[in-house]
Amino acid sequence: MSEFYREITSLTSFDCFTIFSREKKDFDFPIHHHEEFELNLILHGKGVKRIVGNHIGVIDDAELVLVGSHLPHAWFTHQYQWTEGLPLIYEVTIQFHKDLFDEKLLQRNQLTFIKALFKKAEQGILFSKETTLNIRERIENLSKINGFLSVLELMSILHELSISPNAISLSSNTFQNDETLRFNSRRLETVFTYMQTHFQEDIPLSKVAQLAGMTEVSFSRFIKKRTGRTFVESLNDVRLGHAARMLIETTHTIAEIAYNNGFNNLSYFNRIFKNKHGITPKEFRESYSGTKTFI
Repeated sequence: MSEFYREITSLTSFDCFTIFSREKKDFDFPIHHHEEFELNLILHGKGVKRIVGNHIGVIDDAELVLVGSHLPHAWFTHQYQWTEGLPLIYEVTIQFHKDLFDEKLLQRNQLTFIKALFKKAEQGILFSKETTLNIRERIENLSKINGFLSVLELMSILHELSISPNAISLSSNTFQNDETLRFNSRRLETVFTYMQTHFQEDIPLSKVAQLAGMTEVSFSRFIKKRTGRTFVESLNDVRLGHAARMLIETTHTIAEIAYNNGFNNLSYFNRIFKNKHGITPKEFRESYSGTKTFI
């Protein structure tokens, strides 16, 4: 299923979660999946199309969805059309590691409901409008809380959602993303771990092929078949994820960010960044300025 784009998020192993919010007039990011869980709050988006796994639906003016690890998902503009005088779509997204709760911790009696929530999230969960409206303020205010208390608040929010009534599973339990399952191979995880660690360096195809224990030709076919993307495209995704984070968190120039993330050609960086995000690095920085927080 090569149409399911694997997103390399900017959340690192040292973060607990990231939260970002923005106002927008449309949705155009392709169907994608990532390892992290994602809690997505959307307000004023009536008519937007929701795709989660093999589920397709049209959203109301307020919705809250939890998407599990590697479950393909996307929202598209569809029937929504902004007109002058109406509020823009307001979106708050929280991404957190699937192991934020240790597996042994989830076995404890007090975590039973959260464990069930994470299991149900494998299909995607749509929470009731009542739940969404009741908890939206806590989600919106999460970025205003710092350090350990913010992690506790996220856990509390997840617990609240785990016991909320009338939540609906979106994708059928028979849906399987074979492409995603095939991606989770030991060889590719080794390669992607190496790329995440050494993304600032020159990484030749010969090096990652060696890590995978394959010839260059065989590895090129292997990664293309398993991910739907070439080695260069996959490496660029990793680098662009780190670059996006620097655009948000630092005041470095765009040229500095490009070079610090392994791109030796600024025009090439600008071009592939726009191909991925639909906007230039400068526009991306402006649209996210002050709205994204890593905890």
